[in-house]
Amino acid sequence: MMIFLGLILIVIGIFNCKGNISTIHWYNRRKVSEADRPAYGKWMGLGTILCGAGLMAGGIFQYFAPEGIWSIPVVVGLVIGLGLMLYAQLKFNHGLF
Repeated sequence: MMIFLGLILIVIGIFNCKGNISTIHWYNRRKVSEADRPAYGKWMGLGTILCGAGLMAGGIFQYFAPEGIWSIPVVVGLVIGLGLMLYAQLKFNHGLF
């Protein structure tokens, strides 16, 4: 299940990186200027891709690695990915909402 969810997040992240930010909630992108939309999409997309990659790696590790090791890539991917999303949100939307 984690592999499937990770794959979905990676696909959404790729769409965001290509400039399609419609998958991001309207209140999270309402203050983003037209000029900043491509950069905002790239940062949010990269964060989403890293979250998805962490989930996929955790799902793969769950099958092949010892107990508990699978949580390391999940936590690392989510922390870095959410950090990039937070950076993009604060920089281009000038706040969280």
